[in-house]
Amino acid sequence: MSYLTQAAISQNTFLFNRVAQCAAQQEVPQPDQWTNDNRRAWAASPGWDAAWESAMAAHPPATEPDYDPGKDEAVITDAMILSEVQALYTPPAAP
Repeated sequence: MSYLTQAAISQNTFLFNRVAQCAAQQEVPQPDQWTNDNRRAWAASPGWDAAWESAMAAHPPATEPDYDPGKDEAVITDAMILSEVQALYTPPAAP
């Protein structure tokens, strides 16, 4: 686990947009705001930092400067994102 890696994950534009889109699909109100408010929590999701670090090792910035693990759907998969959004979002109780 690396806090530096988790911080990088929390600031990645592509991953932010993917999480927000998942939140919208899950009918989270104001998905962009929710994603921003919870960015540190989803960035700390189990296994995400290891997957990110592995991808960066496989695509070193010196040889692949344009590689972005947040855009690579094989690094943090849609299933991983969905699982975390569902774990983090608690729908309001029915009246």
